[in-house]
Amino acid sequence: MHPRMERDTGSVSDVFEHSARKMREKGMSEVSIAQFHHLYDVWSNNSDNTWIRERDVEPLTGVPSFHDVYQTIDHDQAVHAFSKTAFLKLNGGLGTSMGLQRAKSLLPVRRHKARQMRFIDIILGQVLTARTRLDVKLPVTFMNSFRTSADTMKVLKHHRKFHQSDVPLEIIQHQEPKIDVATGEPVSWPADPELEWCPPGHGDLFSTLWESGLLDTLQERGFEYLFISNSDNLGARPSRTLAQYFENTGAPFMVEVATRTYADRKGGHIVRDRHTGRLILREMSQVHPDDKRDAQDIARHPYFNTNNIWVRIDALRDMLAQYDGVLPLPVIINAKTVDPTNPDSTPVVQLETAMGAAIGLFDGAICVQVDRMRFLPVKTTNDLFIMRSDRFHLTDSYEMEDGNYIFPNVDLDQRYYKNIEDFNERFPYGVPSLAAANSVTIKGDWTFGRDVVMFADATLEDREEPSYVPNGEYVGPLGIEPDEWV
Repeated sequence: MHPRMERDTGSVSDVFEHSARKMREKGMSEVSIAQFHHLYDVWSNNSDNTWIRERDVEPLTGVPSFHDVYQTIDHDQAVHAFSKTAFLKLNGGLGTSMGLQRAKSLLPVRRHKARQMRFIDIILGQVLTARTRLDVKLPVTFMNSFRTSADTMKVLKHHRKFHQSDVPLEIIQHQEPKIDVATGEPVSWPADPELEWCPPGHGDLFSTLWESGLLDTLQERGFEYLFISNSDNLGARPSRTLAQYFENTGAPFMVEVATRTYADRKGGHIVRDRHTGRLILREMSQVHPDDKRDAQDIARHPYFNTNNIWVRIDALRDMLAQYDGVLPLPVIINAKTVDPTNPDSTPVVQLETAMGAAIGLFDGAICVQVDRMRFLPVKTTNDLFIMRSDRFHLTDSYEMEDGNYIFPNVDLDQRYYKNIEDFNERFPYGVPSLAAANSVTIKGDWTFGRDVVMFADATLEDREEPSYVPNGEYVGPLGIEPDEWV
């Protein structure tokens, strides 16, 4: 038990009641309070339990690949499984890491036939393409947060071609208090009371699904499978092949994994529990410091979790009923400050769960290995820089297409490119060509003209004053280079 919590259990419960009261005053449901109680109990009793030790797990190996699976599928029959599949997008994020104050899915990604396309436009394009080409219903539901709901619903309701009436367009994720590390109480921050609250991680999806009744609605309409993914991952397109494979296996739960590269060494990965034989998700925050080297060894643990998940609706519904809507998922303890932009503000913990961790609750859960084209997340402006570049082509079926999906390493100066407004200001004509670039490093404050080309290990050094790359210039290892070589 934490030093500050060395009291009897009754006292811990008394302290938790302050959080419960705060949640009720905010209008939060009893299910959301019960879920937070589970997280709080784990944290207050013994944070050491959150480690998933290397000695207790075996690496996941020999996962069947999409290409192997593709050969085994009757593709006429595959539409049959796909017709029973619903689509759910996690859309609660504000993109605060990029300085956004609205749903990240409303951020423009690139143009298509002269139209500016946002994440949400591309997602809806993928859904409509599948509906039209394969003659399936494919309902899509967005799990919004209180902060993303209004903006997102406005887009959905005003879209000219997208219509859906029999399945809800949204469910709303929960909020929970940030906890003051010193006292175990919900933190107080009068300067900006909104900062006293945080989302409970995407594992919150399950209690939100339970409370919303969405699973019942889908079952009543004949749907059997739910495909869940993040709205900032444009690679997570609807797939009839994976739908049919999932049905053929009879598995209750399937996670798409991809082959780790050195750049993915710090990502969450699936391992097998030596004691139960079940698959479990291990996030880096659950890795003991002594196990970091093994956990980041990409030869030992060759796959990472893409957070693209397939689940049988009846199996999930039964599991949620068994636990009254609150699955006993491992707790992830994130140490932060109440104002993330102010390192001197009150130290807090944010208690979270991961959606993929539910794999550990299902007997017979499986993984399938997919190509990088199904994992194209945008977490930072470094990612957005690649997404907006000529590395990608947005097809008429709304697929983000690239030659090999092996991207240059991009390192943009955080001082000038981290926030989206600063980023856009410095690329007024769009980002440079990256087709010939192996890596991109920009140090200092650079603004770019039209038709700039980056090649090899393109590097711009800090001149300690605002600088400019003129139209049509080539940027390489030596900075702005003469173009005699062309």
